[in-house]
Amino acid sequence: MTLQVSVLGASGYAGGELIRLVDDHPEMEIACLGAHSRAGSRLGEVHPHLGGGDRRLEPIRSDLPAGIDVAFLGLPHGSSWEPAHLLAEAGVAVFDLGSDYRMDTPERYEAAYGSPHPLPAELPAWLYGLPELFGGALPGSTRVAVPGCYPTSALLGLAPLLSAGLIDGPIVVDSMSGVTGAGRGLKAGLLFGAVDESVKAYGVTTHRHRPEIEMGLEAVAGVPVPVQFTPHLVPMQRGILSTCSATLTRAGEVDSTLRDAYHDSSFVDVLDTPPQTRWVVGSNRALVYAAEDQPTGRAIITVAIDNLGKGAAGQAIQCANLALGLPETAGLTTVGWLP
Repeated sequence: MTLQVSVLGASGYAGGELIRLVDDHPEMEIACLGAHSRAGSRLGEVHPHLGGGDRRLEPIRSDLPAGIDVAFLGLPHGSSWEPAHLLAEAGVAVFDLGSDYRMDTPERYEAAYGSPHPLPAELPAWLYGLPELFGGALPGSTRVAVPGCYPTSALLGLAPLLSAGLIDGPIVVDSMSGVTGAGRGLKAGLLFGAVDESVKAYGVTTHRHRPEIEMGLEAVAGVPVPVQFTPHLVPMQRGILSTCSATLTRAGEVDSTLRDAYHDSSFVDVLDTPPQTRWVVGSNRALVYAAEDQPTGRAIITVAIDNLGKGAAGQAIQCANLALGLPETAGLTTVGWLP
């Protein structure tokens, strides 16, 4: 039986990518599209590159039409906690691409976002859905918080090494992201004239993804793991490149440990050369490269993902496949777009 899917936040970049992937998924079909400011629009007016352009975007509400099996929520921070909760309570499998349920404790949530969580008692019910690290808990899950794009790239590079005891602090993560990572809203700092031929750091020491990275590393290490995280905005549409470094505790095992960790992975490949973001755009693929810098005694790990793919919509589909008993790769690709 084909699963009936709702995409809420369908007018955003991640929402459009979700629609593209669900339309090509062999076991899913879209039954309802929801949006805030673009409610009432035809899909073709918002995403002219997608098929089925006559489909209408409905106002976002928690009382979806009967028969919805799966809901993907691609809403801004603070907008998904209520519909996600109500839909899950109604028996819908919910995969939230937003940040409202990613943190495992109310204290960590408030530290990241500066305000108390509206439903703090609900946080433990949501699974942090990074399949390569925590996928064993996904089968049967109906409340899944899809990780952020920056944390996905950092955790894929660092977690296997930290788990094996090969690295220690200080851990530094420097990341670069295309402008689609900031959403589709009209912002002066994201206009062509503001970003073209320029690179800037932002959220220095304060970015909300740092607590999320630390949470994921603590889950595999069993102890708090402080991280210095600096994101950068670069003049490209999509893609993330994260360069992570940490102190080596043992030399000569970094590359082999990563290869062993991802030997059976459907979407993570360990390379012999540093990856480029263009190699992963349009795919759910993550590319990892590691080197040991002997003069400093540091491990350097570089990870490339598509922020709208493995960093958002693709990862949400991957989580749904595993949670709902479908093939992990259904509807997804490891093939990027070039040129």
